Amino acid sequence: MMGRDDIPVGVGGDGGISDSGDIGPDVGGYLPLIDQGMSSTAGGCRYRQAIPPGRSGRLDVDTNSGLRRAFLPQGPRRYRPLRQPTAQQVMADAVSAGPTTVFLFGAHTNLALLLMAHPRLKRNIERVYISGGAVRTADPAGNLFTAFATNPFAEFNIFGDPFAAYQVIHSGIPITMIPLDATNTIPVTEEFISEFRQRQLTYEAQYCFLSLDQVLMRLRGRSNGHGSTTSYYMWDSFAAGVALSSMRNGEIDGGNDFAELEYMNITVVTSNKPYGERDGSNPFFDGRASPRFGLKEGGVHSGHVQTGIRDSFCLIPGSNRGRCEDGYTREVSGPEGVRVRVATRAKPNTNKNSSLDREFFKSFLEVLNRPEQTGLFSIKTQFPYYREVLYKPVFGNGSKGKPVIFDMDMSPGDYVSLIYLLKAPREAIDLKGVFVNGNGWANIASIDIVYDILHMMGRDDIPVGLGNTTALGTPTLGCNNSYAIPHGSGGFIDSDTLYGLARSLPRSPRRYAPESTDHPESRQPLAFEVWQSVRKQLDPGEQITVLTNGPLTNLANISLSDRDASSVIERVYVVGVLIKDGGDENGDVFTVPSTKHAEFNMFLDPLAAKTVLESDLKITLIPLTVQRKATFEDVLAALEDIPHTRESKFVNELLSLLQDLQRRRKLYHHLDIFLGEILGAVYMVEGSRLKASVELKPVSVVANTSISTDGQIVINKSSTKLVRVLSDFDGEIYSKRLASSLANKTQSAVIGSFEEQKTIWSRPPKNSWHGENKGNLL
Repeated sequence: MMGRDDIPVGVGGDGGISDSGDIGPDVGGYLPLIDQGMSSTAGGCRYRQAIPPGRSGRLDVDTNSGLRRAFLPQGPRRYRPLRQPTAQQVMADAVSAGPTTVFLFGAHTNLALLLMAHPRLKRNIERVYISGGAVRTADPAGNLFTAFATNPFAEFNIFGDPFAAYQVIHSGIPITMIPLDATNTIPVTEEFISEFRQRQLTYEAQYCFLSLDQVLMRLRGRSNGHGSTTSYYMWDSFAAGVALSSMRNGEIDGGNDFAELEYMNITVVTSNKPYGERDGSNPFFDGRASPRFGLKEGGVHSGHVQTGIRDSFCLIPGSNRGRCEDGYTREVSGPEGVRVRVATRAKPNTNKNSSLDREFFKSFLEVLNRPEQTGLFSIKTQFPYYREVLYKPVFGNGSKGKPVIFDMDMSPGDYVSLIYLLKAPREAIDLKGVFVNGNGWANIASIDIVYDILHMMGRDDIPVGLGNTTALGTPTLGCNNSYAIPHGSGGFIDSDTLYGLARSLPRSPRRYAPESTDHPESRQPLAFEVWQSVRKQLDPGEQITVLTNGPLTNLANISLSDRDASSVIERVYVVGVLIKDGGDENGDVFTVPSTKHAEFNMFLDPLAAKTVLESDLKITLIPLTVQRKATFEDVLAALEDIPHTRESKFVNELLSLLQDLQRRRKLYHHLDIFLGEILGAVYMVEGSRLKASVELKPVSVVANTSISTDGQIVINKSSTKLVRVLSDFDGEIYSKRLASSLANKTQSAVIGSFEEQKTIWSRPPKNSWHGENKGNLL
């Protein structure tokens, strides 16, 4: 949007840190330094769990409350596996080029890694400006609103990786910090919002106003409040203004236009007293002959390290405020402190007659609306004939197949399964709805990719329900068992971008929108709401078939919330499970060595698996043992022999990419598990035509016992409940059936790619229905 495609963007990296503390190349910064290992980017959420994963948390940030897709244009650059510059590469290149100023507006992990791995680069960093911290703020000092009961002192950015922040602040590089002390003095006022609403002359001003307005709508909805302030503060934008003013005026002798600053001696608390007592909370010391990174025994890093937002060590009986100080930027005297320039308060507007009460507000609106270096376009002006069209099918009067709901966790195989289901003859399958799971292989914000696939296939009529982000029976803030999914290559970064191909899909007019949206009809429905809607549409005697390709969280929640759900569910096809039946076959939870006999979907939510599989629902299992019969070679060979449709080209490109990545890098050794996921959809449609063999078995699920056994499916001979288990199929027939379905011109994609969409938006519409819904006859 800003015309700066020349600026490199560094993301992630898959390097590690050895047990002795040696930092490998390109450590990704996905995990805090205390939890970063050598072999994987999978790991827990010791600090990150303080941020809600769903609504009003990461979901709204990742989508910018739906505005990212609704407003921003789409440029030529995109993430590509193994080709994306890493954070360490970009930082090292920038700092090596000459004197550099660093703005830190999040956790300090990336910069700390750079300084620890390349200490010679310190001399090129002139100053670091930090947005975050809390020094002399009023009680409580910090802003961890989800964790006051254990830690009322820390601020989110520092709490994200306290040890990294300690390394940066104690690095010897000059530091200016803009903490809560200052940002708490610049609340967003109604007068500022009113002025901002009237001053949106540039695309960047429009985008910033809409973003701020979405946040304020959420806050107003929660508080039903009135008044001159909004309980929202100008955190990072104010920090940027303070930093730029100091750079412009001179950090040493010059004043600052927007904030009062003074020098303080501060440090960052990384552990809690008593120091030196090893209680299992501190990986830097616990279980080691010598501390990691050469840290001092009994030193400030050797105490209890907060293990999460419910750490019992941090609780004070009878108090709603805890005692842990991890991430606290504490003012100290003596050698443990570092002299840091700290912003203490925002300056008032020098124009006493202005409705804007802070000097920064005046500059903020002026700079955003300057015609120089302004944004080029939004998505709506990027193309001369941009329009949003919903594609909805117009079916004939033929017979309808069984109603189906598809429950997916948005891994690569799930998208191929979704396309296959949309291609299945309507007299066999009538896809009524899609659930997305937020505690599987992708972050919940990837729901927008589901909308894009449905748009490509001309099925904007199918509702998509937002599922839970945590496992059944676990806290809403946490990462029970989902810690096993890598953040880096082969994990979240690839699933969330669908291995770099998501931006090649056509953009759907539908997208995630929060509850606070001005357009209630666009609000994102929940999975249970979609379930209720589909159930109401059923004809008398009609039942729903459910296909699950991820953890069983959504279906378990539905069965617990709708006690009569089983009466309208004909059968559930469960893709996953590994039945422990005397054999020696291992599961696929490759990041947790002690978990040898569990399959990922069951491991990610064992209690949901137990709730569903041991219920009175009719179950068909598609276990890991039979999924492993599907191979990239067979499926891709079948796809080579067909006349391609738009959707088959996309599937072929995706599967070819997965196979190539698996062959090239060990990080991607597990990608064939996603190929096996497609089997459930094909078997549900084709059944005996795959020459399938099915067995009946009494099974039970091991849940919430220990990491080594959670998610195991065992034979329970005392059970009277039998489930159907797919035990064999003809791999050649399977591959050919899948390929021929994708090649079928019926129910084919109506728009194949973003490039095709760009062509449409670059010419005037042919029909008078410009902007209206278009039905395609199937």
